Amino acid sequence: MDTLNIGDKAPDFELMRKDGRFFRLYEVLKEHSVVLYFYPRDNTSGCTKQACEFRDQYDAFKELGAEVVGISSNSLESHKRFERVYHLPFVLLSDEDSQLRSLYGVPRKFGILPGRVTYVIDQKGIVRYIHNSFNKPLEHVDNALMVLRTLRKKEKVQA
Repeated sequence: MDTLNIGDKAPDFELMRKDGRFFRLYEVLKEHSVVLYFYPRDNTSGCTKQACEFRDQYDAFKELGAEVVGISSNSLESHKRFERVYHLPFVLLSDEDSQLRSLYGVPRKFGILPGRVTYVIDQKGIVRYIHNSFNKPLEHVDNALMVLRTLRKKEKVQA
C-alpha cells in the first residue's frame, strides 16, 4: 500500500454506481473538484453522522464547485438503503475488495477496521488536502469546507 500525499496526482478510478452506470473520477474532475471520503461502514454511528453532515453541508460544497463522493466496502444494495434512509444527495461507491482503499493508502484502525480518510482533489487531479481521523467524523466535513474556501480565495487572488 503506497501512501498518497498532498501534492500528488490522485489515482483515477472507475467504480459501478447504484444506477448501473460507472463513476470515473477524472470525468467528474472535468467539471468539479472532488471531496473523496472513505468511511468504515454504512449505518454505524460515526459514519451516519458524517454522511448526514456532508448532506447538510452539500449546498456549500456545490457552491464551492466541489462534488462529494463517499466510498466504503459495503455493497451497492447497502448504499441504496443508506442513501434512501438518510436522503443523501451525493454518490456512494462500493469498494468491496478494498482495492481503491489500498490504491489511496487508506490505513486500517487497529489493523482490522477500515479507516476514515478524506481527500480534497482539485480539478487538475492534485490532492490538496488529506484528513485522517477515525474518531472525529464531523471534522472531515468542516475541514474539507475550510480547505475549499481557502482554495477558492487563492484562485480569486491569482485571477
